[in-house]
Amino acid sequence: MPIYEYKCKACGHRLEKLQRLSAEPLRDCPACEQAELARLVSAAGFRLAGSGWYETDFKTGSKQNLASDSASGNATTPSTKDGASA
Repeated sequence: MPIYEYKCKACGHRLEKLQRLSAEPLRDCPACEQAELARLVSAAGFRLAGSGWYETDFKTGSKQNLASDSASGNATTPSTKDGASA
């Protein structure tokens, strides 16, 4: 269920409400009790990231999977003092 933001046009009160997609928008302000609430447009609370999401949309050159390439580039192998891998 998404969280919707509302702002009252009469008193400026702001609130968030967890509602079903099929639910009617709120109308009555809990602060001033006027029927002046307006639903605000806000950014989504999630991002599709990681390997597998839109893999073919952003390929450049011979890269197969940008997410896993950047993850493997940051990985380091732990080593001991003599240089041998652990």
